[in-house]
Amino acid sequence: MNDLINEINKLRKEKNAVILAHNYQIPEIQDLADFVGDSLGLSQQAAKTNADIIIFCGVHFMAETASIISPDKKVLIPDLQAGCSLASTINAEQLRKWKEEHPDYVVVSYVNTTAEVKAESDYCVTSSNAVKVVQAIPEEKKILFLPDKFLGLYVSTVTGRKMEIWNGACHVHEKIGDVNFDDARKEHPNAEFLIHPECGCSSSCMLKSQLYFDCKNIHIYSTEGMIKHVINSKANEFVIATEVGILHRLRKVKPESIFYPLSENAVCEYMKMITLEKLYNSLRNELYEVKVPEEIAQKARLPIERMLSIV
Repeated sequence: MNDLINEINKLRKEKNAVILAHNYQIPEIQDLADFVGDSLGLSQQAAKTNADIIIFCGVHFMAETASIISPDKKVLIPDLQAGCSLASTINAEQLRKWKEEHPDYVVVSYVNTTAEVKAESDYCVTSSNAVKVVQAIPEEKKILFLPDKFLGLYVSTVTGRKMEIWNGACHVHEKIGDVNFDDARKEHPNAEFLIHPECGCSSSCMLKSQLYFDCKNIHIYSTEGMIKHVINSKANEFVIATEVGILHRLRKVKPESIFYPLSENAVCEYMKMITLEKLYNSLRNELYEVKVPEEIAQKARLPIERMLSIV
């Protein structure tokens, strides 16, 4: 493994390449990456990098976003099959039909969508800034929010904005909602619970109290929000409700604390497709370039830029 890592390090220096990795990637990829983060952080890094090549260790829509933001860079993904179940819940044709049914609505799309869907949108959001983006939209504007129903409910609850919400969900986060939340709290009475807003359990928590803020020791965050909370928290135990890949980074930033996954089965098979061998092969041979057609990229760039301007 060390030889492979050495070769990757040699190649990225020779080719002026930057390696971006999502928080859900396998530990070996996270440890090797130049930057590890959530969708917003990775998009920001893709926008400002001086590298000639971006190796995106994540899923396909993320590489598309990097290509749209940095059209002069070569964006590579080590495995073209690394897709996203949430992004697959809506396509551009479905969105166009939905827009026809709701004329004069503002379209807010989660970044977990294809480039074609982004091109039909007015705003893009990540779980980090979805609330702020919606709050920035004039109150008289009606909103179509897609595709994640749990994130949509969360945003609607926090902002007080009524929205039409697409019935989509991440297959990993949706299953976490099936976990017995009350039993988990009894099992870990001293722990803080950090929940991703894509989780089904985020809505169950909100429904159990008038405001989710009243839920004791429960916090709803993006993955990057979880990192920041853990760093600043005085707690020593945390239950994490999101894809288990985040645990590696959390344990690195606060090794003295104990982290429990709310569900050990919260594993995204798409995020785990990228290995060191595939990364090396992609970098060495400059394989699997992700390039969004300029007509689509031009339309998608505006909602993405709006996303990046509100942090």
